[in-house]
Amino acid sequence: MLSFLRCWQRLVLVICLWGLSMGAQALTMAQARGMAEGDTDARLQVLNQALLQADSDTATFLQAMADEAVKWSGDTVWVVRDGQSFSPVDGSAQAMPADAQDVVSNNRMRGEIDAALAALKLLSPDNAVRMKAAQALIKEPDMAKAPLIAKALAAEANEAIRQALQWAQAAIDISSEDVALRRRAAQALAQAKTPEVQLLLNQQWALESDAQVKAQIGNALRDIQAALAWGERWGVLFTGLSLGSILLLVALGLAITYGLMGVINMAHGELMMVGAYATYVVQGLFRQYLPGWFDAYLIAALPVSFLTAALVGAALERGVLRHLYGRPLETLLATWGISLMLMQAVRSLFGAQNVAVENPSWMSGGVQVLANLVLPWNRLFIVVFAMLVLAGMALLISQTRLGLFVRGVTQNRAMASCMGVHTARIDTTAFALGSGIAGLAGCALSQVGNVGPDLGQGYIVDAFMVVVLGGVGQLAGTVYAALGLGVVNKFLEGWTGAVLAKIAVLVFIIVFIQKRPQGLFAMKGRSAEA
Repeated sequence: MLSFLRCWQRLVLVICLWGLSMGAQALTMAQARGMAEGDTDARLQVLNQALLQADSDTATFLQAMADEAVKWSGDTVWVVRDGQSFSPVDGSAQAMPADAQDVVSNNRMRGEIDAALAALKLLSPDNAVRMKAAQALIKEPDMAKAPLIAKALAAEANEAIRQALQWAQAAIDISSEDVALRRRAAQALAQAKTPEVQLLLNQQWALESDAQVKAQIGNALRDIQAALAWGERWGVLFTGLSLGSILLLVALGLAITYGLMGVINMAHGELMMVGAYATYVVQGLFRQYLPGWFDAYLIAALPVSFLTAALVGAALERGVLRHLYGRPLETLLATWGISLMLMQAVRSLFGAQNVAVENPSWMSGGVQVLANLVLPWNRLFIVVFAMLVLAGMALLISQTRLGLFVRGVTQNRAMASCMGVHTARIDTTAFALGSGIAGLAGCALSQVGNVGPDLGQGYIVDAFMVVVLGGVGQLAGTVYAALGLGVVNKFLEGWTGAVLAKIAVLVFIIVFIQKRPQGLFAMKGRSAEA
């Protein structure tokens, strides 16, 4: 950071140059030559002078400087684009001599050019661009940009952007030699309540020599910290809901298969992996054959991942599990072996390394809710998608003939068979349905992380905990258990760390199941053995 004396020297120089250039309305060749070659300090002086004009030619030339697309020879400068040379003053095509040299900028010059380009955006007609530029100046206050901020403030009509510009000015004033100005700047910055302002005030608090100003900065820091604490709490809550939604997607299919057939399916995580790799394949097909429709690949990947995992699950049930009903230990060992086979098959087909699944453009970025809280679109998508899958499952179970048969077989298999229900067919259909939902979970998980052969291993234990805690075969219990475990786990991580949080959750579930073996929601009705 520049010393106070050097900052004031720069400010005085800029103001003097501003006064000399009031009549200038456009970039001149002399200014372009002064920015292109010479001592770095001299180049920066000319840059700051040209910056105050804030015209389109200046912005175009600075962007060419940033792109290293400028050459010079003698007193003339050219912008080179696509093999053609242009004048930086009026943009006209001009011949360039063969001995023209590239403009070379050191790190300091490049940084100043980037800052100047950001500052020039203060005069953009786009509100979002001006707001972003003002926020950038708050993060990196520069005394030399004060006249430009004043110019932007005089022309700004948007109240929110005016407020950001005032904070940018206060971020500069907080380093002033005027004690009263520093005190007013601290009062103004207390309203910003952003992490960047908090960092700035922390740095100034350590350097502040005046007791009153230091106290004012301390008060501002306490106000900002109190405001940011709420953003952190809401952020933890959203992260917990996001994790809970993922657990819900993973556990929904398991709740059907485990609740219906009592099968401890250790390959359920690998069915998720199958859905994730199906998404990866669909992405590759769209990239190769339908590049113009790439953003729609996820819509096509959803049914593909469901059907792929459902077919694998149906084959698993028909080929192996139907011969092992009533033998839980053999079922557990068989599905564990199948999970190893599926992982090795994926390694053979796609390799042992993780593969990257790209988010569509409409899922990039996020929603800025608070200064320190951004909700990513991909996480929001998973939360909404989990709720939609849950709603679909609830309608299927409660309103369809298949759902009636599934409920009947779950409650009393022998009686359902006596009533004419083809229980073996229901077992296959239900297992395929649960496997398909696991595939959907894998498709959703591919949007928040890499896809690899071990993808399912990190969720299978948590999924079983959700099912057991919620109550076997109970959708409502699965929802409460998944969201509850997700939120509790994230809050505990903030206090104890990830490992101890997992241990604490596991201990809680063990104690809970000891006291209430049927889970949160016990299945209603009487069993045949009662």
